Amino acid sequence: MASFLTLDDVQLSGRTVLVRVDVNSPLNPVTGEFLDDARLQAVMPTLRRLADAKVVLLAHQSRPDKLDFTSMERHAELLGRLLGRDIRFVPDVCGAEAIANIENMSQGEMIFLDNVRGHPEETGRRHATPDELAQSEIVRELSRVADAYVCDAFAAAHRNSPTLSGFGAALPCIAGVLMQRELEVLGSVIDAPLRPQTIILGGVKVDDSLDIAQNLLQRDVVDTFVPVGAVGNLMLMADGHDLGTVNSGFLENALGAAFGPTLELAKTLLADHAERILLPTDLAVERDGQRVPISVEDLPTTAPIYDIGIETLMRIRPNIMQVECVLWNGPASYFEKPEFAFGTVEILNSCCESPARVIIGGGHTGAIVSQRGVAHLVDHNSTGGGSCLTFLAGKRMPAVEALQRSHELFHPDLSPR
Repeated sequence: MASFLTLDDVQLSGRTVLVRVDVNSPLNPVTGEFLDDARLQAVMPTLRRLADAKVVLLAHQSRPDKLDFTSMERHAELLGRLLGRDIRFVPDVCGAEAIANIENMSQGEMIFLDNVRGHPEETGRRHATPDELAQSEIVRELSRVADAYVCDAFAAAHRNSPTLSGFGAALPCIAGVLMQRELEVLGSVIDAPLRPQTIILGGVKVDDSLDIAQNLLQRDVVDTFVPVGAVGNLMLMADGHDLGTVNSGFLENALGAAFGPTLELAKTLLADHAERILLPTDLAVERDGQRVPISVEDLPTTAPIYDIGIETLMRIRPNIMQVECVLWNGPASYFEKPEFAFGTVEILNSCCESPARVIIGGGHTGAIVSQRGVAHLVDHNSTGGGSCLTFLAGKRMPAVEALQRSHELFHPDLSPR
């Protein structure tokens, strides 16, 4: 990965710093109260490092057409409580009120601008080039009253928008503590893997998961690929197993137009890397509300497949316990149903017990780790869902590209070359 500036490279005391964070959080649909503050907690190390700067926070909550689209006022209040300091909310993004408040800030002060997705440019320029983003009102107005830009919004780093990828040529752009940690840890899976390395991919984003498998297998940085959940079911289809109409239909509906290409990719992976792929050998289906174990040899089935089986878990465990690194993204089962949480929970238990370096890929898997209170038992629990998938698949990360572009233009002392 190309270089980018970090907070260790620069001196920002007394400077006016734009800080893009991702604190998009689940809210109670009735009261608007936070149901989870994990993303706010995650950015606190960066904000503490900037205690002597003039900090201007930029963030989003949901989208304009969603029920949980709100101003950032409550985010400012909660983040202030967590930090133990006052954070003033400014109900503007880049207009006269925002600019006036920024220009009148004192050293050590922190303000939180309004939901950036309330500005039409933030969601309306997803396909814009860096030069086009640099000409947006948000970038033009905010860059003229700021000395630097810090990106700590890893969970949104796969998005292209003015506040995420538009400041690359306008200001020195610096990775925050969270962003730096995410890029270094996830980057190590690709660039400096500990071997042997196991990747476990599940959940319903089958196409994204197989893109990751293809990227890492082609780079020869994976020793064992363990497909579970819907990913495992599609791989079984690719291996010639008839899952039954219910289960094949679920995959076709979930993938839509991507079903055919994804199935072909699965067949290619099996043809090219069969010796590294650990397919499920038994499963669990739901019949009359009960968990019923079946062998893969018993397929097809008229019942929905909701979990992997005990034999499969016994084969997976050594590939977690006896390796140097484990990357896990995506549940192995319909874990919301208690009787089918077994496979996902057992993989999690093995990950928590393993001496290996364990990296959890965010999204639903990261939420399970947090909900069960075992985040301290794994080495890294990513804050990104879609961004983690995009990064590991080797696809474009516009916010990261902006950091790299800025590194080429600016010295660490914040003076242009």
